[in-house]
Amino acid sequence: MKDQPDDLKFTTHICRGNFHSTFVFSGGYDAVAEYLGKLNYDGLFLEFDSDRAGGFAPIAKIWNGDKNKRLVLGIITSKFPKLEEESFLQDRLADALKYVPLDNLAISTQCGFASSEEGNKLTEDQQWDKLRLVLSTAKKTWKEI
Repeated sequence: MKDQPDDLKFTTHICRGNFHSTFVFSGGYDAVAEYLGKLNYDGLFLEFDSDRAGGFAPIAKIWNGDKNKRLVLGIITSKFPKLEEESFLQDRLADALKYVPLDNLAISTQCGFASSEEGNKLTEDQQWDKLRLVLSTAKKTWKEI
């Protein structure tokens, strides 16, 4: 982005709802991928924690070959307490790599844990477990972390 300091990154998140472990919207990113690919941002957080987000094919259009753009794949749910297996996360990343290079990807939870006063149906310990999973998976995947 023009005239921004080197250490400032502009990011945004496509939210599909996150109220008390529920959601409002579902469906893939196909219909909006081309539009999202034209937006000027450094990082885009996308929800991919369940089948309701569709497949990874649209991320190729969203990334649009921009070497400075990073897509953050929310492949760890913040809605439910069950901890994902690291092998499952690695498989999801392998699927995403068919469309976008690793240097332009990142992982996160699909949304925050308390987007509303009610939060989601997880304990604080379960939330920390998910964040530790994000970090440990990222460290193994992106060695420079």
